[in-house]
Amino acid sequence: MSAQAALTEKLFAISDLIRLPKQYGTLLLLCPTLWSLFIATEGRPSLKLLGIFILGTFLMRSAGCAINDIADRNFDRFVERTKARPLASGRLMLKEAIVTFLALSFLAFILVLFLNPLTIILSVIGISLASIYPFIKRVSHLPQVFLGIAFGWGGVMAWSAVNNAIGLPAILIFFANIFWSTAYDTIYALMDKEDDIKIGVKSTAILFGRHVYTALYLFYALVIITLAVVGFIAKMGSIYFAVLLLSFIIFEYLPFILKRSQTRETAFRVFVVNAGIGLLILAGIFVDYTVRL
Repeated sequence: MSAQAALTEKLFAISDLIRLPKQYGTLLLLCPTLWSLFIATEGRPSLKLLGIFILGTFLMRSAGCAINDIADRNFDRFVERTKARPLASGRLMLKEAIVTFLALSFLAFILVLFLNPLTIILSVIGISLASIYPFIKRVSHLPQVFLGIAFGWGGVMAWSAVNNAIGLPAILIFFANIFWSTAYDTIYALMDKEDDIKIGVKSTAILFGRHVYTALYLFYALVIITLAVVGFIAKMGSIYFAVLLLSFIIFEYLPFILKRSQTRETAFRVFVVNAGIGLLILAGIFVDYTVRL
């Protein structure tokens, strides 16, 4: 194999490591961050803040995928869905994956240095949460809850970047994201449930057992209730609450779809729909503020 071909193969492996062709995860991480940013700025975030948080979200989600595969490299080869991942399949060496993770984390931290000191401190916590998350599934059945903590931290940082403080709406968005992430990542975990049981990996999909659909209904309801409280505190208008109502209807329909067709393909499609609903809520926030200008 020529040097150019070998380099191309490595670049494709790194692309797979950070899930470059699959950006729904970035959207799920970005949505609560932008919900918070747009509410904190009353619908008018600066281009600087938008750029920092959108690019930073992409970098941190990519770094999160890298550290996840590093942590799971000895498990992934035994799971049907993940056995072709770069580390599990041998297309990428461990040290190459570690360098990728460190480089992405460093670039994300450089971006944060353009923000205020409080947000810089919060970013260190955020990087720590992202690094710890992949190991939670070994000791707890609640890695999906921890994912919500890690993914929701961007909303706290966005609020602090605007106000140099952590406000109640940001805290509520943080908790709304914990409920949301627990729901959609439980759905994601359903795809690997049988394999996870065999290899000893824990998840809420296993913990909830036959009550998983009831749990999903509950968590999705808590998302909307919490965001409704955010709306009342932030004095949002009717468009925002109408979008929340529509989102609630869609959310509550998802477990019904999942229960009716209990396949990996259906679980994945239902999981991806969550990114669309997150963007719908963001659009509701944007339009609600826009019509008032």
